[in-house]
Amino acid sequence: MLLETIAHPAIDIDLLYASADNLTRQPIYQRSVALLHPHALQALRRAATLAAAQGLRLRVFDAYRPVAAQWRLWQALPDPDYVADPRQGPMHSRGVAIDLTLADGTGAPLDMGTGFDDMTARSSHGRTDVPPLAQRNRALLLGLMVVSGFAHNPTEWWHYHLPNWRDYPPLRDEVEGLRLMDLAGISHCA
Repeated sequence: MLLETIAHPAIDIDLLYASADNLTRQPIYQRSVALLHPHALQALRRAATLAAAQGLRLRVFDAYRPVAAQWRLWQALPDPDYVADPRQGPMHSRGVAIDLTLADGTGAPLDMGTGFDDMTARSSHGRTDVPPLAQRNRALLLGLMVVSGFAHNPTEWWHYHLPNWRDYPPLRDEVEGLRLMDLAGISHCA
């Protein structure tokens, strides 16, 4: 298999697309399994080890995302500034992108100034209109992820990806046998 399950003592999994707590307001995944390409997983483990050394944890909101899931997000918010066009082979659908936050040692998420999937300008890196503590937390997450080998999305504090993401092919949920989604009723999944 081209993807591996995310597992590390300092990583908590909270896949919000397996619940209604996301921008579509309905579950997208039928299974709550966080998967990444081994190269991205290796970088994520480095970041988790660095976070743990500071008494922190990583909380994963999303990782590999089937193209069919990307279509559901695109149908809910067809804005390329915030949601990748599924026809372009999105980063998440290649298994090399991750959405996450920092948490304290007990697993409580740190203040980042906005929530995950807050598709507004306030979610961008470098914002001064979020509280100073949230600015520091975003900068800390950015530092941990970049030093571990990830690049960032300037408009989403939670999104990181391998810099060479185009080198990885998009993966199809049903072809790869991952079955994170029920594909019934989904249009435009070509």
